[in-house]
Amino acid sequence: MTPLRNFIGGKWVESADPARLDVVNPATEEVVARFPGGSPLDVNDAVTAATAAQPAWHAYPVAERVRLVNAWADGVAGHAAELAELECQEMGRPAAAGRVFVAGGVAALKASLADAATYSFETSTVHEGGGTTRIIRNPVGVAAVITPWNFPVAAVLSAVGALLAAGNTIVVKPSEKSPLSTARLFELLPLPPGVANLVLGDGRAGEALSEHPGVGLIHFTGSVPVGRAVGAKAGHGLRRALLELGGKDPVIVDAGVDPVVTARAVAHGAFVNTGQICTSMERIYVHRDIATPFIDALVSAARTYALGDGHDETKMLGPLVDARQRDLVHVHVTDAVARGAKVRTGGALPGGKGFYYPPTVLTEVDDTMLVMTEETFGPVAPVQVVDSFEDGLRLAGRSRFGLAATIYTNDAAHAKAAETLPAGIIWINQWQGGGPDRVFEPAGDSGVGAIGGHAAYDSATRPSAIHREPGLVT
Repeated sequence: MTPLRNFIGGKWVESADPARLDVVNPATEEVVARFPGGSPLDVNDAVTAATAAQPAWHAYPVAERVRLVNAWADGVAGHAAELAELECQEMGRPAAAGRVFVAGGVAALKASLADAATYSFETSTVHEGGGTTRIIRNPVGVAAVITPWNFPVAAVLSAVGALLAAGNTIVVKPSEKSPLSTARLFELLPLPPGVANLVLGDGRAGEALSEHPGVGLIHFTGSVPVGRAVGAKAGHGLRRALLELGGKDPVIVDAGVDPVVTARAVAHGAFVNTGQICTSMERIYVHRDIATPFIDALVSAARTYALGDGHDETKMLGPLVDARQRDLVHVHVTDAVARGAKVRTGGALPGGKGFYYPPTVLTEVDDTMLVMTEETFGPVAPVQVVDSFEDGLRLAGRSRFGLAATIYTNDAAHAKAAETLPAGIIWINQWQGGGPDRVFEPAGDSGVGAIGGHAAYDSATRPSAIHREPGLVT
């Protein structure tokens, strides 16, 4: 069993809290690691170390900061298989898929670092009479990065590029459900002591970090309720917060598309990572003209997703992260059935060890059901038949969430109309299309703050205007 420690000021240190929490393998229900419960004293030590290291880190030329962080990215890429294996142990994702997601996190980090070369950390204007105004963008100081359990490695890598390249130092607090891979990530760290720090623990550590007065920015990825609490603490302290929260992402399947090919794509979007992705396809609106072949093909595709331990390369779906998450998914399904939904496949709790749930397709769903209004975060594909694309568009936009949306259509006018959806990301004919260089801001309950590209550097820095007139006032 692996004992985990905090990484503060360039050293692995024991927690001030003697309590220990367990990391449970959701496929076997066995304890695979223990880690500190989370102490405000640990958080204070980490913020103190980050604060002390920040001036020297900012004094490095931007190119040198980027070089050092890129070296970390390269090291992570070389250990992708190991990190994916650790993620499999702690949150259940099949290792084969995990390698892909770790590589995606590395790509996102490198893309963010590359943006530093074109970002204007300083601009200057010369005024009539010889006066000049310079706008310089300095780092905010210490940034807290609180990451979720569903992408332990990729969530850290995706968040820290602009923060570190801009000259901030960081304190990372991973989810208490998946600290194992994040700890290994910090073992690969090539940065100067104190630049990147790791504090383990549950919500107590996250709360202490969110309200610490030495933190200038909080980057939180997680649930809406916790995000609200983090945002409130940041607002109370008049500090900046970037919140990437939940989703209830819609899919519109228009008449005229190939129903079988599209159904396979939707199955992937609904079931990959056992549906535990903020941008999973959680509401599907299909045009009546192709509804029957689409639903039949979706059911057939769902039945090809084999459940099992992620160490088995033939298995496509691992377990849900814990019993609580599996129970929530099943509550959504049983609520839908009680209100008139039809289970086309799945929908039953399997026996035996592990927190598994089968890929499930529901039809005859509507907005009275939890599965159509609340984030499910599991392998469930609820399908509602609509009479027109316009009906699908209207229903897709009727949600308090606004993270992403996907549209399958061959109609250019319909594709254009979909751009009005209140969502941070809109994919047309390819879920997860595009690269790591996108810029977006979630809408509604899905979060606050622009993410990606130069927008990430705007968030990571604070502009100051410096005006100078020639000569001295006498």
